[in-house]
Amino acid sequence: MRCPKCGCVESKVVDSRPSESNDAIRRRRQCIECGTRFTTYERREEMPILVIKKDGTKETFDRQKLMRGLVAATVKRNVTLDTLNEIIDSIESYLRDNGQIEIASQEIGKLVLQRLVSVDKVAYVRFASVYRDFKDVDEFNEELRSLAGEH
Repeated sequence: MRCPKCGCVESKVVDSRPSESNDAIRRRRQCIECGTRFTTYERREEMPILVIKKDGTKETFDRQKLMRGLVAATVKRNVTLDTLNEIIDSIESYLRDNGQIEIASQEIGKLVLQRLVSVDKVAYVRFASVYRDFKDVDEFNEELRSLAGEH
């Protein structure tokens, strides 16, 4: 990092702490040459996550689209928006932490179901019915039986 006053590339870190929004590290630096203090921010590089749809097309991961699906699954259920945001945060963090920049939409559905099953079973079945595209009542009943068999 170059000193904004003299252009020297050597500096020492005087103080380091998380930024107010916790999305970066704020560092106070002091130039080795002239002693000028300046602030830098260190952030994780955010590559966009691409979702591969069933038809092979790709689109950017959209938190709001996933939220709409979760809201539809949890309508009239005792599930807060904070809980839904935590589910989405958890999935996005999982993908970024594992370096996944492309993921199939079916995999995202699986990740949602893994988290939703412990939050609300009715919402789980609602989401699964759309995600798995149940063709008839038998497929729906089979999912209910497998869910009941977990206990």
